[in-house]
Formats: sequence, C-alpha cells, structure tokens
Amino acid sequence: MTSTTSPITAEALSATTLLRFATAGSVDDGKSTLVGRLLHDSKSVLTDQLEAVERASQIRGHDAPDLALLTDGLRAEREQGITIDVAYRYFATPRRRFILADTPGHVQYTRNMVTGASTAELAVVLVDARNGVVEQTRRHAAVAALLRVPHVVLAVNKMDLVDYAEPVFAAIAEEFTAYAASLGVPDITAIPISALAGDNVVEPSAHMDWYGGPTVLEHLETVPVSHDLAACPPRFPVQYVIRPQTAGHPDYRGYAGRIASGMLRVGDPVTVLPSGRTTTITGIDVLGTSVDTAWAPQSVTLLLADDLDVSRGDLIAPTASAPAVTQDVRATVCHLHERALRVGSRVLLKHGTRTVKALVKELPYRIDLSHGLAHENDPAELAVNDIGAVVLRTAEPLPIDAYADSRLTGSFLLIDPADGTTLTAGMAGEAFAAQPPPAAAAAGDDEGWDF
Repeated sequence: MTSTTSPITAEALSATTLLRFATAGSVDDGKSTLVGRLLHDSKSVLTDQLEAVERASQIRGHDAPDLALLTDGLRAEREQGITIDVAYRYFATPRRRFILADTPGHVQYTRNMVTGASTAELAVVLVDARNGVVEQTRRHAAVAALLRVPHVVLAVNKMDLVDYAEPVFAAIAEEFTAYAASLGVPDITAIPISALAGDNVVEPSAHMDWYGGPTVLEHLETVPVSHDLAACPPRFPVQYVIRPQTAGHPDYRGYAGRIASGMLRVGDPVTVLPSGRTTTITGIDVLGTSVDTAWAPQSVTLLLADDLDVSRGDLIAPTASAPAVTQDVRATVCHLHERALRVGSRVLLKHGTRTVKALVKELPYRIDLSHGLAHENDPAELAVNDIGAVVLRTAEPLPIDAYADSRLTGSFLLIDPADGTTLTAGMAGEAFAAQPPPAAAAAGDDEGWDF
C-alpha cells in the first residue's frame, strides 16, 4: 500500500500542532467534496484508495474522480450521494496535523453535527453560492456557537457556477458574518471556493484575483490553536486505584488516570472531590518513571501524602481552583435518541469517570435553531435532535465545571439506566448552590430515585 503524499518524518510530525475541525452545511453544499479535495490536493490519499474512488466514479458515470467518495464511507451514503454518519479522517502537512469530522447536512442528523463539533477547535460551514445562507446554515452556526467552537470558516462553495462573481460572495459573507457574530462566534473567516474545481482549497484560484485572503488549507495551517489544555485549571479524574501489595511495594497506593486539563506538580496541595478531603501530591509516575511535572493529556499515576478513601470516579484538583460540588445542575443539552426526554425521566449521568443516578427536574426551554437561538419555554419534551435546557438533580454530589470554562469537565452524557443507551449530550452551565439531599433519599425511598 503506497501513498501519494510526500514523506513527513516522525520528528517533523512531533513538532507540529494538532487541529481538530469539523465541516458542516446544508445538503449538497459540497462538504464531502471539499474534504476529498483537501485530502487529494494535500497528497494525503493512499494510492489504492484513489484507484478505488476512480473505479467507483466510472461505474457511476462520472468523467472525473468523485472525491466525495473518499469520506462517504457508508454504503447507504454512496448510493444516495449524501452524508449520513460523521466521517473522521486524519491527515498531516509539514506545518500541522489534522483530525477532521465530515458531518451530515440533513436536519434529522443535527445530533451528528453536535457529535463531530463537540471537540472541534474550528468549524467549516459551507454555503452553496447559488442559494446563499439558508436555514440549515443558520442552524449549524448556532450549534457552533452553543458548543463554543472558537473559529468558524464560511466556505462559499460552487463559485464556478456563479461565474466567480465577487458581489455574490460579498453579500453571502456579510449576511453570515452578521448572523454568526450575533450568536457570539468570536472569529469568522470567509473564503470563496470551488471544491469540485479546487479553487482556493489548497491552491489559490486563478479565477478570483479579486480575493486576496488565504486558501482553506493555508487558513487551517495557520489559525491559532487557542484551546491549550495545559493552560486550563488542572483536573484529574481517577480511573483506577493501584495497590500491588507485593513484597517490593507493600505500601504503594497510586491513583491512575488521564489528566483532563492543566498541569500537576509534586508538592501541589490538592482536594479530592466530591469528599472535599485535602492532601498533597508526593509523586507522579509516567510509564513507570518518576517525574516532577505532568500535564494534559498525559496518562499518569499520582501518589498522595495521606491515605485517603479515593476511588474510581473521584476528581483530584488543586485546592485553590477546585470546581464547585453540587447535586443540582443546569445544562444545555442536545437530545440524541428517538426516545424523548421528559420531566421526571430517570437517567444515569456520566461525567468523566463518574456515573450517578439523576432525575430530570425541569425542561425550562427548547431552542428554535431556525430562528437564531429563540426559546420555546416549558416544552413537553425534548425529541431527537432537539437542543434545550434541562435542570437535573443527582443522587450524589458532582464536581462539575461550567462548559464555558472547560469543554472537557463541563460536558456529560445522560444514559438510559435500563439498557445503557446514550440519550443526551450535555453542556453544564452555572451549577446551583449545593443542597443536602432530602431525608427520603437517605432512607432509600422509591429505589433511590427521589433525591
């Protein structure tokens, strides 16, 4: 198996930064074609993959390779010519490494766009130059704003079908920029392209000399990666307690996990949550080697000064910047399942390595994404693909950050306790003041579901 890409050494790759980005847009705006063009023109396609696409394109009667087939991997997608699932692809250039998520454009697959953009630092929203900004364009801009994606690129595609007219691009760019800015998107860049012809995707276009900005790839390679995990408040969810109890290590007790954010040092005073007990880090082991400092996203084992009751699901954080502990959580959620979410629904809330029982106490509003972020107050339920607000009461206290402060420790999942199905993805807002559980919960009434 060979590749059409020029070789990039492991040393060069290790020195480059990583950018996660997602593509979005309305149906047939050319998302998969853009991704295929990026992979092809940046020479990131394996030779046998390209040959398979060429054969499939000939069978379908195309004169040239249909580059969208590089990402539309499901058979149903290839047959229908649309994207259904989120297609993840990895590629690299000498300047940066990339993980991209090609998300579907249909309204009924909004949940897939949420999934793909949840970890993205940049979203590319495509618009067909012939149609301009449509409802689904506004929907995807709103989702990017809700997920706090720091950078948004407006790719005005199919410029070849409007004779590369600058006024068409300028009008679309002005409308979208005003709308996205009103939602709170901090950084918006508009680029005129033709994904099919390759204009301004990897190479500058000879047909749009009126445009002096970067190509799509050039912007992806140079946009600041603003979300530095090591610069965030330190958070360490405990995954496993290590107690070998062997002759060589009779007193060893370590807490293994992956640092979610921030930097930890030997000697740091820390708090174990939700218990609130304090101690000090006395050692950090990385792959069996003792180090003085570790940072996200390293997997490490922490050694603590005191013999505390620490188990899987606990969170270790610096005492000076520990998150609030609460049983009442207000959050914005995207409902992912056909089974509706209603007031009174009993769910499991998975936050980091901790899973607790929870009740849906309120559904304050549902967001109408077709009209910006307009609210429909007190909806009867949240159906599949709906985005709205929930108020949850958990059976046990949770150390949860606001999503605005940390996309990692401010996010959670709601799970069906009966069959383990993932129901809802949540983005925590400001936690309410912690309250003690009522006496009925302590007595175990109703199998522990009334908190």
